[in-house]
Amino acid sequence: MILYHGSNVEVTTIDLTRSEIGKDFGVGFYLTASKEQAERMASRRVRLYGGSPAVSAFEFDSDAAVKAGLLQKEFQTYSAEWAEFVLANRANTSRQQIHEYDIVYGPVANDDVGYQIRRLLSGLITLEVFLEELKYKKGITYQFFFATERSTKYLRRL
Repeated sequence: MILYHGSNVEVTTIDLTRSEIGKDFGVGFYLTASKEQAERMASRRVRLYGGSPAVSAFEFDSDAAVKAGLLQKEFQTYSAEWAEFVLANRANTSRQQIHEYDIVYGPVANDDVGYQIRRLLSGLITLEVFLEELKYKKGITYQFFFATERSTKYLRRL
């Protein structure tokens, strides 16, 4: 499977220490199966930090990762479990992972979802209302997250 990483710099070598804290699934390397989504992320990074848009492509050997016993978590859609996982990771202020997974797949908490997360955290809505609001969200985008050096060994730069 081909995955893409959008940034303001070309990624030739994966360096997990460059990842920011407080992201959806923790500190790690994020990719998507959608080249268009990666291009949008690259443009966003340029607006925030300067540089030039760059989309780096990687081949992911998911079968080999499964055979190697990597711990993987998959969220097919927005759910209470997904929301609690994202909230916990976004609240984590350290570089230490708060979960045991090598790879996580699931929906992106984009700006619209982030707005709902802020409403939930501030007590303006309940978890049930949060999930109900997300039910009608069109165009869910998904991300792959690689948390460990071990997991990144299954990504080959194209």
